Amino acid sequence: MTVSIVTQTSVRPERSEDFARWQGETSNLISSFPGFVEQRLMPPNPPLQVDWVILQRFHTMEEAQRWLGSTERQTRIEGAAPFLIGRDDVHIVRDDEGGRKPAPVSAVISTRVKPGKDTEYRAWERKIAAAQSKAPGLQGYRFEPPVPGVQEDYVAILRFDTETNLKAWLDSPVRKKLIEEAEPLTEEFHARMGTGFEQWFRDESSGGGLSVWKMDMIVLLLLYPIVFLWGVSVGTPILQNQLNMPWAVNLFVGNIFSVALTGFMVPWVANRMGWWMFPKGNALRANLLGAGLICAIYVISIVVFWKYF
Repeated sequence: MTVSIVTQTSVRPERSEDFARWQGETSNLISSFPGFVEQRLMPPNPPLQVDWVILQRFHTMEEAQRWLGSTERQTRIEGAAPFLIGRDDVHIVRDDEGGRKPAPVSAVISTRVKPGKDTEYRAWERKIAAAQSKAPGLQGYRFEPPVPGVQEDYVAILRFDTETNLKAWLDSPVRKKLIEEAEPLTEEFHARMGTGFEQWFRDESSGGGLSVWKMDMIVLLLLYPIVFLWGVSVGTPILQNQLNMPWAVNLFVGNIFSVALTGFMVPWVANRMGWWMFPKGNALRANLLGAGLICAIYVISIVVFWKYF
């Protein structure tokens, strides 16, 4: 089980490039911090997601807390103050599933409860959870209590299949009535929405978009050996020869496996190719080196499969 720090922050439009550079420097700093696993950076995607979202994952809660309270982080935050609007939303979420796949859209709802009202608020939370479980398109719900000394708010994370269904629930009369019931229990309440797409490739030190050709090269780098090895080890000898499965069905099953495994591995590879995906300094040199490296792996893969299979 890992722990994620999810930060949502509003950046002044005219300072977006400055913030992206600042975040790149922060990424270099946090990469050597004890317990750090990975960082994902998602730039705004209006109109649904207007904030920058930064996900920082650590092995344990203690290591995440040490980063949050570290002098290194405080110094970095002070340097970002001129770029920001309002306050950051910082939440800690336990990754009980070892890293969940993102839903198309999500909402992070934080609530600060009045002193002495926690028991009543938890009872209310069970009530709204039961109501929203009937909402069309709901794909997941997480509820996180405060973490003493780190996070004062209760955090709810809603995941929906479409923006339409998420907004329909957030604006529904049922939910509005329940929110009104909770007003005597809460001091502060707000929600932020965001997309769940493109986390594969927007997780390094830059806020800019990624070239399509780089995405395609990374996917092909993984898809080719996955499809080949599946075919020679499972598809042909088992599904086709032993089970006499029709070719169309055999191919469909293989595609399911290939897409799932590729989706699992792409973030890992993308994180380690960040120097190429988001080059700093001499971009042409980085682009040529990265493309050359991947092409070399293509050739090696073809030769190995040709000679030994």
